[in-house]
Amino acid sequence: CGGLAFRADVAIQGDRIVAISEASLDPDRADRVIDATDMVVSPGFVDLHTHLDPLLRLPGSESHVRQGVTTALGGPDGGGPWPFEAHLEAVEEMSIGMNVGFLIGHNTIRRTVMGLENRAPTPSELNRMKDMVAQAMEEGAWGISTGLKYLPGTFSELEEVIALAEVAGREGGFYTSHLREEGLGLLDGVSEALEIGKRAELPIILTHHKVVGQPMWGSSTRTLAMVDSAREAGTDAMIDQYPYTASYTGIGILIPAWAMAGGNAVLLTRMNDPALADSILKGIAFNIVNDRGGNDLRRVQLALVGWDRTLEGKTLHDWALREGLASTPETGARLVIEAIRRGGASAIFHAMSEEDVERIMAHPFTMIASDGRLTQPGDGHPHPRWYGTFPRVLGHYVRDRKIISIVEAVRKMTALPAERLGLNMRGQLREGWFADIVVFDPVSVADQATFEEPHQYPVGINWVLVNGEITVEEGTFRDVRAGRVLRRHLH
Repeated sequence: CGGLAFRADVAIQGDRIVAISEASLDPDRADRVIDATDMVVSPGFVDLHTHLDPLLRLPGSESHVRQGVTTALGGPDGGGPWPFEAHLEAVEEMSIGMNVGFLIGHNTIRRTVMGLENRAPTPSELNRMKDMVAQAMEEGAWGISTGLKYLPGTFSELEEVIALAEVAGREGGFYTSHLREEGLGLLDGVSEALEIGKRAELPIILTHHKVVGQPMWGSSTRTLAMVDSAREAGTDAMIDQYPYTASYTGIGILIPAWAMAGGNAVLLTRMNDPALADSILKGIAFNIVNDRGGNDLRRVQLALVGWDRTLEGKTLHDWALREGLASTPETGARLVIEAIRRGGASAIFHAMSEEDVERIMAHPFTMIASDGRLTQPGDGHPHPRWYGTFPRVLGHYVRDRKIISIVEAVRKMTALPAERLGLNMRGQLREGWFADIVVFDPVSVADQATFEEPHQYPVGINWVLVNGEITVEEGTFRDVRAGRVLRRHLH
């Protein structure tokens, strides 16, 4: 429960924990007894960075529930739903496999008000965006997210983001940010997020915190020191992280932001101008060398390619060779544009160091969050974090690498994110609290999903209960849909 581990029996009635006793409880009084001898009985895992876009298609949420996740927060990276209340009502109507809440997304509201224009908002546009944030907060949003590396948030200035964050903060929400830069501009990106937290006076999360690109490896020592200094000065700053050395996003992230103003169609029009095309291609090649490209086309692995499924799981290097091209950054740049021309693609970028991952994980205010998207076997070639984040921490980083203790890992997955969210009566095992519970085997728990074979469920997550209902039974998923939509002012 975020505290020290101890042996006890746990009794559940309905959706609540009714007793936790270090003395044995009478099994004859129970309708069902789960033998958790030698297992860890933990609060259900709380994932503060989940892409819930497929929730209406995959309401059972098996890929998340089988990791032990009982509560997930959607709308990260600036991409929250709109209209807000209508989306929550649609989710409620169909029943879901885990508890979910949502953030209001800066990119969503900016796109609604301003499209993909590369400019500051007018006063009336800013007021409209502030009203949208206030409305979403009133309808139950837990805070505001930004994706300042993505369209159209990348075109926003600091003052715009602060103005919107202030609205969320006044309503008790928090701010979570995909930083403007996670590579060469990482330190500036961290500084900007911390300034937003300070000036808007609300809690913040540096989400999926990482160091991208070999030129910056090791910089987590500085970013963590910046977080510590901000906390000492009064800013309530925290971090979340997934336990992998590769990221995942649209391949367009390699394209300079200025070239993306107006969207893909305008980008392709710019490519008809030789001078602009040359500048765009040089910018992409630069990012392949110094940023997410990892200075090697073999480090950019295509994940979802709707126009050519045979490329899924292959790298830009593989694609170049298939086309009879040299595997160079310049070739990679042209292939990125070709991917956009054909309708886009997402990719896995192998451009982080294990040392930074471990250093960030060990920080006392780092939480574990998947940055995963709900999925099922057959849905492209996803990042393994979509299936394995939480078991990977418990198996690889706790048991094998001993980077953190099992008690600390559980705290980073339960009590810490629940406290940041402001979640009522969840995130700890306490009498009277909701029975969101995971029972896992500390000896065998492990992720099975790999970058080569991602569609694999973890092992060692033996039991999962959501609101007192058994949703994983001896490792087998039960599609009972016991989850609830959580609204900030009600939960």
